[in-house]
Amino acid sequence: MHYLMNLTKKCRGLLLLQAMVLICASSSFLPVPGRAQKVVGWELDKMPADLEKDLALRALPPHLRAAATVYLLDPAKGYYVAQQGSNGFVCFIARTNWEWEEFRKDVFAPMAYDPEGARTIFPIYRDVAAMRASGKLTPLQIKDSVIRRVRKGYYVAPAKGGVSYMLAPIMRVYTGKPGDKNVMTMQMPHYMFYAPYVTDSDVGTDPNSPAGPWLVNSGNTVLGERKGPEGYFIVPANEAVTAKIEADGKSLLKRLADYSPYFKLDAGGMHH
Repeated sequence: MHYLMNLTKKCRGLLLLQAMVLICASSSFLPVPGRAQKVVGWELDKMPADLEKDLALRALPPHLRAAATVYLLDPAKGYYVAQQGSNGFVCFIARTNWEWEEFRKDVFAPMAYDPEGARTIFPIYRDVAAMRASGKLTPLQIKDSVIRRVRKGYYVAPAKGGVSYMLAPIMRVYTGKPGDKNVMTMQMPHYMFYAPYVTDSDVGTDPNSPAGPWLVNSGNTVLGERKGPEGYFIVPANEAVTAKIEADGKSLLKRLADYSPYFKLDAGGMHH
């Protein structure tokens, strides 16, 4: 009897071992992201470093540029430091917006953050760029990853008031909320003051105002109202500041237009 029980145990063990071998063998035929094939559309072009740096720095007011940290994008790895700064401000060109759940090659948003935004908001852009550069994740997987990290508190809103500068003479960005896939090249230098978890009804802003200020939080569209940590009051630069930015940026605009048709503008300062 003991012999039969021992034999039964051995047979069960053998069957379990065989099952594990079969599972391992079959799994070896499953596609492994990054080894078998990469996600379609993950690739981004590499801008010339000097052009990318000049455009990124133009997001900041002139007096902050020399001591700011500049991040450039290696499409195969993500952002890297091209200029190490000392004033806590960072600038870069955003090429991927996770909320829209797509990989585009024609998004160029020169952005800059003060030290608080560099600590809290820039890591989202940094991590999204690295995930896209890996070629292993789809836009939906990246979006879901960011959502999970926000809900777990890995990404948090700025803990105090501050500003993100978008003062470059040109940008190519989404023109609506996530779900609206329209992208436009435009000239609209502006300031973005942190306003996480705030709604239009809280402060009386008019989303249809032609001159602003506007309250924008694209994360709310996918996370729910008052859930997105990246919310802003957008205030356009005044006419005098805008005119100077455009005048000072003429040579840069020509270099950008020579580099890519995405940066070509019509007479009204727009390009679809």
